[in-house]
Amino acid sequence: MKKIYHLETCKTCQKILKELEPLDGVELREIKSMGVTPEELEEMRALTDSYEALFSRRAMLFRQRGLNNQELGEEDYKNLILEHYTFLKRPVAVVNKQIFIGNAKKVVEGAKAALH
Repeated sequence: MKKIYHLETCKTCQKILKELEPLDGVELREIKSMGVTPEELEEMRALTDSYEALFSRRAMLFRQRGLNNQELGEEDYKNLILEHYTFLKRPVAVVNKQIFIGNAKKVVEGAKAALH
Protein backbone atom coordinates (compact mmCIF):
# COMPACT_ATOMS: atom_id res chain seq x y z
CA MET A 1 0.00 0.00 0.00
CA LYS A 2 1.25 3.44 -0.95
CA LYS A 3 -0.79 6.37 0.32
CA ILE A 4 -0.04 10.03 0.97
CA TYR A 5 -2.27 12.16 3.19
CA HIS A 6 -1.87 15.82 2.26
CA LEU A 7 -3.59 19.19 2.20
CA GLU A 8 -4.12 20.44 -1.34
CA THR A 9 -3.92 24.13 -0.38
CA CYS A 10 -0.67 23.70 1.58
CA LYS A 11 2.34 25.03 -0.38
CA THR A 12 4.70 22.77 1.58
CA CYS A 13 2.62 19.68 0.73
CA GLN A 14 2.55 20.71 -2.93
CA LYS A 15 6.34 21.14 -2.97
CA ILE A 16 6.91 17.77 -1.30
CA LEU A 17 4.50 15.96 -3.65
CA LYS A 18 6.44 17.38 -6.62
CA GLU A 19 9.69 16.22 -5.03
CA LEU A 20 8.27 12.71 -4.55
CA GLU A 21 7.21 12.34 -8.20
CA PRO A 22 6.59 10.11 -10.04
CA LEU A 23 3.69 8.99 -7.87
CA ASP A 24 2.67 5.95 -9.91
CA GLY A 25 0.55 3.59 -7.84
CA VAL A 26 0.27 6.05 -4.95
CA GLU A 27 -3.15 6.93 -3.57
CA LEU A 28 -3.33 10.64 -2.75
CA ARG A 29 -5.74 11.51 0.06
CA GLU A 30 -6.73 15.14 0.38
CA ILE A 31 -7.51 15.46 4.09
CA LYS A 32 -9.58 18.65 4.04
CA SER A 33 -12.21 17.35 1.65
CA MET A 34 -12.16 13.70 2.75
CA GLY A 35 -10.94 13.78 6.34
CA VAL A 36 -9.23 10.86 8.00
CA THR A 37 -11.28 7.82 8.96
CA PRO A 38 -10.81 6.09 12.32
CA GLU A 39 -9.55 3.03 10.42
CA GLU A 40 -6.94 5.06 8.53
CA LEU A 41 -5.79 6.72 11.73
CA GLU A 42 -5.43 3.31 13.37
CA GLU A 43 -3.35 2.11 10.40
CA MET A 44 -1.06 5.12 10.78
CA ARG A 45 -0.86 4.69 14.55
CA ALA A 46 0.14 1.04 14.15
CA LEU A 47 3.20 2.19 12.18
CA THR A 48 4.37 4.83 14.65
CA ASP A 49 4.87 5.10 18.38
CA SER A 50 1.91 7.32 19.29
CA TYR A 51 -0.96 9.50 18.17
CA GLU A 52 1.14 12.41 19.39
CA ALA A 53 3.66 11.68 16.62
CA LEU A 54 0.85 12.26 14.10
CA PHE A 55 -0.37 15.45 15.78
CA SER A 56 0.45 18.92 14.49
CA ARG A 57 1.13 21.51 17.17
CA ARG A 58 1.46 24.10 14.40
CA ALA A 59 -2.26 24.02 13.64
CA MET A 60 -3.87 27.41 14.24
CA LEU A 61 -6.64 25.74 16.22
CA PHE A 62 -4.06 24.39 18.67
CA ARG A 63 -3.47 27.85 20.12
CA GLN A 64 -6.96 29.23 19.40
CA ARG A 65 -8.52 26.52 21.55
CA GLY A 66 -5.89 26.94 24.25
CA LEU A 67 -4.71 23.38 23.77
CA ASN A 68 -1.12 24.58 24.17
CA ASN A 69 -1.96 25.28 27.83
CA GLN A 70 -3.44 21.84 28.48
CA GLU A 71 -1.90 18.48 29.15
CA LEU A 72 -3.08 16.21 26.36
CA GLY A 73 -3.04 12.43 26.36
CA GLU A 74 -3.06 9.86 23.57
CA GLU A 75 -6.87 9.71 23.47
CA ASP A 76 -6.99 13.53 23.16
CA TYR A 77 -4.58 13.51 20.22
CA LYS A 78 -6.57 10.76 18.51
CA ASN A 79 -9.91 12.54 18.96
CA LEU A 80 -8.55 15.91 17.83
CA ILE A 81 -7.08 14.43 14.63
CA LEU A 82 -10.40 12.74 13.86
CA GLU A 83 -12.33 15.90 14.69
CA HIS A 84 -10.43 18.29 12.40
CA TYR A 85 -8.05 17.65 9.51
CA THR A 86 -5.72 20.46 10.54
CA PHE A 87 -4.48 18.49 13.54
CA LEU A 88 -2.84 15.82 11.36
CA LYS A 89 0.84 16.59 10.82
CA ARG A 90 1.36 16.60 7.10
CA PRO A 91 2.11 15.20 4.76
CA VAL A 92 1.93 11.61 5.94
CA ALA A 93 3.26 9.00 3.54
CA VAL A 94 2.49 5.34 4.17
CA VAL A 95 4.62 3.06 2.03
CA ASN A 96 3.96 -0.61 2.69
CA LYS A 97 4.86 -1.01 6.40
CA GLN A 98 6.72 2.30 6.72
CA ILE A 99 5.40 5.71 7.69
CA PHE A 100 6.90 9.14 7.03
CA ILE A 101 5.34 12.01 8.99
CA GLY A 102 5.87 15.70 8.35
CA ASN A 103 8.09 17.80 6.16
CA ALA A 104 11.58 17.50 7.67
CA LYS A 105 14.22 17.00 4.99
CA LYS A 106 15.27 13.56 6.30
CA VAL A 107 11.62 12.43 6.41
CA VAL A 108 11.01 13.52 2.81
CA GLU A 109 14.22 11.84 1.65
CA GLY A 110 13.17 8.63 3.41
CA ALA A 111 9.74 8.74 1.78
CA LYS A 112 11.29 9.32 -1.62
CA ALA A 113 13.66 6.38 -1.20
CA ALA A 114 10.80 4.11 -0.06
CA LEU A 115 8.56 5.14 -2.98
CA HIS A 116 11.19 4.62 -5.68
